[in-house]
Order: sequence, then C-alpha cells, then structure tokens
Amino acid sequence: MNRRALVGACLTLVLLVAVGMPATASAAAPARNTTLAAAAAVRVRATIPVSSAFAVATNPLTNTIYVTNPPENTVSVISGRTNTVVATIPVGITPSRVATNPATNTIYVANATDNTVSVISGQTNTVVATIPVGDFPQGVAVNPATNTVYVTNSNGGTVSVISGQTNTVVATIPAANPVGIAVNPATNTIYVNSANQNTVLVISGQTNTVVATIGVSGFPQLGLAVNPRTNTIYVGNWLSDSVSVISGRTNTVVATVGVGNLPQGVAVNPRTKTIYVANSGSNTVSVLR
Repeated sequence: MNRRALVGACLTLVLLVAVGMPATASAAAPARNTTLAAAAAVRVRATIPVSSAFAVATNPLTNTIYVTNPPENTVSVISGRTNTVVATIPVGITPSRVATNPATNTIYVANATDNTVSVISGQTNTVVATIPVGDFPQGVAVNPATNTVYVTNSNGGTVSVISGQTNTVVATIPAANPVGIAVNPATNTIYVNSANQNTVLVISGQTNTVVATIGVSGFPQLGLAVNPRTNTIYVGNWLSDSVSVISGRTNTVVATVGVGNLPQGVAVNPRTKTIYVANSGSNTVSVLR
C-alpha cells in the first residue's frame, strides 16, 4: 500500500449505532452470514468534521475517540460524550493506523512515511515520545495485559515490539510483507497478515518469535480481528471475498466464509460472538455469527 492509498479517505467521521434490524440469511454464504447495506444496518447519530479521516480507535474507559488524518499529519481527538473534536495533535508524517492502551490511557500512531510511532498521552493530548521503527509502518496493536505494542513494517518485512513502559523497541521479528495485526491478550499471542504470502503469522508474546504459519487465501491485508473469549481469529481475504476462521488452539483454518467484495476491515464483538466485515468493493458490511 502506498501513500496515495493511505490518504484516499473521507473528510468526516460518522458515528453509527445499530438499530436492531432482523438478520436475513444469505443462501450464498454459510454460518448465518448476512450482508447488509450500511444504511440498512445502522443509523447515524452524529457526523463530526475532521481533516481527512483514515483510521479510528477508541478508549472505552475515557469514552474518547482518536482519528488519524494522513495529509495533515495529525490526530483528531473526539469526546464521545459531546461528539466534538476537543484536540488536534501533530504527529509524524502520514499517520496510518492508531491503537490505544486503555489501561495506561496511551495512544499509539504508526507514521507510514517517516517510519516512526508517535506515543500520545490521553491525559494531556500531547506526544510524549517518538519511536523509530521499520520501513513503512502500517498496522499497530496493543496488548494491555503486558503493556506491549506491536507494529507491522510492511516494506521492511518486520514487526517491531515496543515496551509501553520504556517507549523503546525491545525486539524486531522478521515477517514477510506484514500488514494487518491483532492481539489476543488472554493468550499473549499476536497474529499478523502476511499479504503477499497468503498467510497469517502466529507470534508468541513471551518469546517474540513466529511459532506457526497458517495458510489462507486471497491476499489478506488489514482485515484481522481476534475474539479472546473463544480464542478465534478472523482474517479478511481481500481478493477472494472471504473470511478465514482460525482456531487459536490448533492454529488451523476451521472455516472459510463468503462475504462481500474486497473485504478490508474486520471487527469482533466478543460478548455476542458477532463478526463485522467491511467490504470496500461492494460498500456493504457482512455480519457473521
């Protein structure tokens, strides 16, 4: 993914809430897969102007939302109580993904062009550290249980492991074309989409080594999510219009579910065991349960 792809984003952040519509089963997809047009599945509660929204993360403990604006090299801070921008924070060049550690109220931003991670204090809304990482960092994920941050350096072929206590890189793990990344805090395991290898790498958070490589299909990019309650991983296969379901216990694909065109984003609600897949090609959201 290049800089142009990173900055091709909308100019507003839309807050959505589910309206509880009944699901309709799709005959073309197993596992009660329902593909819903976004407008039919949710309603808009607020539309918040920002600079050039690209990625978003939340801190549920403070009810605060963080949005990266790549062209402006900033992060917008939004109050979830008032749905207004309360701060705009300068970060590195071309901020891509963002993640939070609710336990420490710290935010981490991967800056793709200048190969750094900006560390933001949620208390002061200021950058408190800038950490050099590998070439073209895109994905970022946090394990709050260990206060450890993981960054995929897609052009550099590595994953940087950052100590949240010292704000330093403590390990660098080889990984071919790493893009999407997710963490299971319950097992201290990290999952990385290796896009051009059509694989998911399984990394032990204890040893910082790759302990398994799982074959998937269709160029998995940023779409990757974990349900820590069931120890299940969900991978969006961008070019095959499917989601691979992986058992974290056996590190094997246990199901492949058809979804919409070009699945890009994947998220999980652990309580309801529901998976949401954003399909960038068909402008739909597939709901899996």
